[in-house]
Amino acid sequence: MSLYGMMRTGVSGMAAQSARLGTVADNIANVSTTGYKRASTEFSTLVLDAGAGSYLPGSVETHTRYAISSQGALTYTTSATDLAVRGDGFFLVSAPGGQIYMTRAGSFVPDGEGRLVNAAGYSLMGYSLATGEPQVVANGFAGLEVINIRELGLRANPSTEGTFYVNLPVNAAAIPAAQLPSTNAANAEFNGKTSLIVYDFVGNEVVLDVYSAKVAPNTWEVTIFDRSAQAAGGGFPYTGGPLGTVTLTFDPTTGRLAAASPTSMTITVPNGAQLTLDLSQTTELAADYTVIAAQVNGNAPSEVEAIEISETGELYVVYSNNTRIATHRIPLATVRSPDNLRPLSGNLFMPTAESGDIRIGFAGTSSFGTMVSGALEQSNVDLASELTTMIESQRNYTANSKVFQTGAELMDVLVNLKR
Repeated sequence: MSLYGMMRTGVSGMAAQSARLGTVADNIANVSTTGYKRASTEFSTLVLDAGAGSYLPGSVETHTRYAISSQGALTYTTSATDLAVRGDGFFLVSAPGGQIYMTRAGSFVPDGEGRLVNAAGYSLMGYSLATGEPQVVANGFAGLEVINIRELGLRANPSTEGTFYVNLPVNAAAIPAAQLPSTNAANAEFNGKTSLIVYDFVGNEVVLDVYSAKVAPNTWEVTIFDRSAQAAGGGFPYTGGPLGTVTLTFDPTTGRLAAASPTSMTITVPNGAQLTLDLSQTTELAADYTVIAAQVNGNAPSEVEAIEISETGELYVVYSNNTRIATHRIPLATVRSPDNLRPLSGNLFMPTAESGDIRIGFAGTSSFGTMVSGALEQSNVDLASELTTMIESQRNYTANSKVFQTGAELMDVLVNLKR
């Protein structure tokens, strides 16, 4: 019985070393595969119960492990849509059938339909920013959509928000009430004027004239007009009057807006959306009228010129007119035990009972790593280590075959005893 056991043990050892050589072969074959995670074969003993004075040889069991949580080296490219994760997290990609998987293979390029797909043909998923910051479902895929670059071309986005920060001269003379810009009188006066370009619903440029006028000490009036409605010779009076007026009050000890002062103003752009201008950083100091910041969102319809992706996952579309719009935010996914994820073809991973449930968030927050645009994560295979393991497994396989061969020879001796 022990001879049969010895032969079975030898076969078990050969099978174990064969499985180990299989993982080595996979690792070497994928040494240049983006996002590949090294596989290894671990052994454990299987001991059989035996009576006193006898020994039953057991066998060896194999367990495959994946170094999924081990970071591969980053190599940098010239493509902004090549993505890597520095730290924890996986990209979420969609198969043609709609199934969603996790991957670290971030070599994304637009396909014929404009979708960002990686080398295995899986589409990158993200949250649209068309309606503001996305509402993320931490343990589900609700709200995710395939990012399509083509659909973002020739899109007009109306202006909805902006910033307008200026310094108003504290020593300026107050303007009589009858001559303030808000009266739209022909002889209206002002202390400072700035023009802003905004966009209506169909992408037409609308020029707004923003007037600042001192009403009283530490009190200013900001009034906005549509330039297309100005008088024939330019300026006042504007047809239809002002689009909006707000009165700002300042703290005389700091030159900043007083606690009770408005910090923004909202107007309706002609043939456009409601536009809210942030005025919170406006100051009243002993200096000239100075524009500190003036920026408004929205864009005219134009072709997509370039794509930019930030380290926190915001995807910006840069149009040919140099307008830059945030259109999507790319999330990351993780699990409690990444090394227990189930690997699939195409550098994909699926959660298992051992790995824990999937959790979704954004790069740079909580336990998630940062996103690197223009970079790819290489495989974490150490070629020298794999070659050493291959030689070791080959020698061990040969030794186990000798055990089987010895058992077979002893069995021949036993069979031939009666001859």
